[in-house]
Amino acid sequence: MANGEAKDVALAKKVIRPDVMNAVTMHYFYDVETTTPIDINTRVAALSEQIAKVHAGDMSTPETMLMSQAFTLDALFGHLARKARNQDQLKHYETFLRLALRAQNQCRMTLETLSNIKNPPVIFAKQANINTGQQQINNGSVSHTAETQNQSNELLTEIPNATLDNRGTSEAISVNSNLEAVG
Repeated sequence: MANGEAKDVALAKKVIRPDVMNAVTMHYFYDVETTTPIDINTRVAALSEQIAKVHAGDMSTPETMLMSQAFTLDALFGHLARKARNQDQLKHYETFLRLALRAQNQCRMTLETLSNIKNPPVIFAKQANINTGQQQINNGSVSHTAETQNQSNELLTEIPNATLDNRGTSEAISVNSNLEAVG
């Protein structure tokens, strides 16, 4: 028990660690035939070691994992497509083919993820507004002379009660002289 924590608190903190939760899941889902059963603590240690490598910047294990999954998904696609071909009922044919195409799409997305890890996309941004505090954005070139004024903040200061419509009135044209302006 670290720092004098109660036993149940220390156990709860250990159980909610992602490496521990996933090691437990792996323990129940892996059906690996071994002469010696793998201890759960050994699994946690091995998983923690792989996680530490990723934190240190070594992406070889995730890259290997993704490539292996892509091959598995491709094999699954081929198997399901062949099963679809052998069906004589449309419903079964559609089901197997739909599952095959899902596996194919998952394979594509897995390879795309691997590609993004190996070659991160480059984003050319003309302006990025990333703010963690106060921020000032100056778009375009601004002259910093004493005569520069912010005209957008000086609305209607010279003429009291003036309207915003600066178009004025226009004269009626004489195309249809019988028509008069509606008032």
